[in-house]
Amino acid sequence: MLFALVVYGVYETEGNTKSTMDDSRNGKIGVIVDKSSRIGKEEILAMQMAVEDFNSFRNQRVSLVIRDYKSDPNLAALAANDLLNMQRVQVLIGPQTWEATSIVAEVGNEKQIPVLALANDIPKWANKRFKFLVEASPSQLNQMRAIAGIVSSWDWHLVNVIYEDKDFSTTGIFPHLVHALRDVGAEVNEFVGLSQFDSDLFCRELERLRRGSSRIFVVHMSFKLALRLFEIANEMGMMGKDYVWIATDSFTNLAYSFNASSNSLLQGVVGVKSFFPENNPQFHEFYHRFSRRFRLEHSDEDNHEPGIFAIQAYDAARTAAMAMSKLQEKGNHLMEKIELTDFQGLGGKIQFRDRQLASSDTFQIINVMGRSYRELGFWSDKLGFSRELRENSSSSSSMKDLVEVLWPGGSSVTPRGWVVPTDATPLRIGVPTSSMFKQYVHVEGDPTGNNLSFNGLAIDLFKATLDNLNFPLPYQFFRFDGPYDDLVEQIYLKNFDAAVGDIAILSRRYKHAEFTHPYSEAGLVMVVPTTKDTSNRALMFTKPFTATMWFAIAVINVYNGFVVWFIERNRYPGHEGSMFNQAGTMLCSSFTTLFSLHGNMLHSNFSRMTMVVWLFMALVITQIYTANLTSMLTIQKLEPTVTDIETLQRANALVGFGRGSFVKRYLEEVLHFRSENIRNYSSPNDYAEALRNKEIAAAFLEVPFVKIFLAEFCREFMVSGPTYKVGGFGFAFPRGSPMLTDINEALLKVSETGKFRDLEDSMIANEKCEDEDPKGEKSSLSPSSFFILFVLSGGVSTIALTLYIFNAHDFNFQQNTIWRLMIAIMRQWGNQRRRFSRRVSDESQMPVSNDTNLQIQVQ
Repeated sequence: MLFALVVYGVYETEGNTKSTMDDSRNGKIGVIVDKSSRIGKEEILAMQMAVEDFNSFRNQRVSLVIRDYKSDPNLAALAANDLLNMQRVQVLIGPQTWEATSIVAEVGNEKQIPVLALANDIPKWANKRFKFLVEASPSQLNQMRAIAGIVSSWDWHLVNVIYEDKDFSTTGIFPHLVHALRDVGAEVNEFVGLSQFDSDLFCRELERLRRGSSRIFVVHMSFKLALRLFEIANEMGMMGKDYVWIATDSFTNLAYSFNASSNSLLQGVVGVKSFFPENNPQFHEFYHRFSRRFRLEHSDEDNHEPGIFAIQAYDAARTAAMAMSKLQEKGNHLMEKIELTDFQGLGGKIQFRDRQLASSDTFQIINVMGRSYRELGFWSDKLGFSRELRENSSSSSSMKDLVEVLWPGGSSVTPRGWVVPTDATPLRIGVPTSSMFKQYVHVEGDPTGNNLSFNGLAIDLFKATLDNLNFPLPYQFFRFDGPYDDLVEQIYLKNFDAAVGDIAILSRRYKHAEFTHPYSEAGLVMVVPTTKDTSNRALMFTKPFTATMWFAIAVINVYNGFVVWFIERNRYPGHEGSMFNQAGTMLCSSFTTLFSLHGNMLHSNFSRMTMVVWLFMALVITQIYTANLTSMLTIQKLEPTVTDIETLQRANALVGFGRGSFVKRYLEEVLHFRSENIRNYSSPNDYAEALRNKEIAAAFLEVPFVKIFLAEFCREFMVSGPTYKVGGFGFAFPRGSPMLTDINEALLKVSETGKFRDLEDSMIANEKCEDEDPKGEKSSLSPSSFFILFVLSGGVSTIALTLYIFNAHDFNFQQNTIWRLMIAIMRQWGNQRRRFSRRVSDESQMPVSNDTNLQIQVQ
């Protein structure tokens, strides 16, 4: 009896609740609302108007039975049972929150009575669990994309989310926000859930957020709780300059009802508000009627305009009334009629698919300023941001193209969205102590573990990067003794603000942090011992020159020898004899000339000229040949003992990697080495010793480490096989860190100015091997290296031969001419002598005979 008294004392019946269901044309609609709230007041009046409008145009009588659940889910359950069991309603509408709706839907499902839910945060699984639940208000999940668009418009990257943690349905929308933010390159820094009003809790959480770097806050709370949050934030100085507050529709849908004190508190707040068309005649008529009646019934309210809650309640009541009017007989067929609903409501098209209205895809963007708020424009799924929703209106992906925004503190200057750490709160930077190559990062301390010093290439590069920032960035290094994966996870756990060292950029680490651009070469290579190349040792003497060079030497020597032989053939006794002997003498002279000039045996200046140039060429070629051969014999070619990983796998060989490295997983999952064949080592010396002792056949190192390793052990080991693509080294920061863009820009400046190259050269200077690269082989010399010598020698020989031939021809010609002249003179003289002798004496005949003999002899 006490239970009955409580139920009937708490609830009241409005409208014509005493009507019966004897007439099939009559029907009852049960309504569960919070009468004390602005939302409840609007919903009651709107549904009353809907029923009145329906009854005035139909020959039927539909009534409302209203129960007040005072925002208590338990009272909502009692109200549902009363409406169904005692009042015999045919359909239920409400309540506003999912926490209460889920209980009412359970009751409606049991009684097979449709429940038209007006709650926004309805999880997806509810539709499958509750077969008589109808979502009478469209889903507002797309507003998360609108919020992400606002964040992206101003290049913000880190967001804090403050929400009312009343039930799991509230948190169900946040995956949509997280995905939407990641699509635009932003991240959620923290989720702060406040389950109930507690001034101390609010202050503690807000103070913790204020100490952080992010100044972007997204508020997803009911109106009353959000208003109290803003009051405390204002008292803590968090509603002023440099702060950004973005509110969801659960708060901004009541923006029109703000009073003067609320507006003064909320100056600069940006909100996403549910949209409904206000330019159709049906809404205008409803607007005037609603405003007039609301002013009369609720004179305590400052604003009398209808909002989205009144619109949705009106359409829900009309949907229920129209479905009941289509019933021809009693029975549980009302659900089918509701699912077939199709009409143009105040809020848009009312048509259900799988008992759901189409999701909202358009929202208003508002900005609280002055005594009220102003509509900056709209965001829609198809157009993005636009000032109007007309067909030809311009749109943009950035909110900057809308009306200028007034930010908290009365500033029109867009806040940066984050604050630079100060000396009081410097960045906490974790530095690994387990680096295998101390040249990259090395943490040292005194015997007590205090007075730590942080050195190495990564530390120096980080400091140089900060020097190139446009603002000071205080920081403090802290040692970290665990694995690198755990170091990166510490950033996600807020124990560190960043991590600096030889930290490999891996995909699995991105769930905990983001990385700068790689500052080192990316790749993984195999290092193996070297062995000397002993192939073709018998022909080593031929290596200084190429085959073409040897042929050229032979040709030029034979040619020069031929020239000398041809010039000296008539004056040197050794050149006499048969053609075979002369050819042998010529070839012997050609090659012995490389070692002896034989200048005293040459009689012609032409042959001497040829021999001098020939000898000069021979001396140069001989010296270069000797030097090149000596170099090849001294620096022997080294070859890898293993050329590919297939050889290692076939031999079931052991391989090594660095301690705490990601390489082990890569060897197992990508290169398919057996886990038992992989050994880990903690220092370069351990690597080297294991390779020398053949404990392992190969070691796998990242490319930056290979430079240091081979600089120290350049003759014993070498790189073999391909380079496997993996991430390089980078600095780790929180996901969505607002500093990351500036850090990347400064890091690029360090690289472009050559500072990083200088740091790297300085790092390996002490380890650099003095010997030449063992992989380098002295190349054999070709004729192109001696082109001028060959042209000079061959040219001089050709000129000498040409001059000799022309000289010999002229000499023979002159000698023949003189002899002919002398013979002619002698003949003339002899004839005159004979004529004279005949006249004087006969004894003169004897000289004539002598002249004749002389002439014959001369001829």
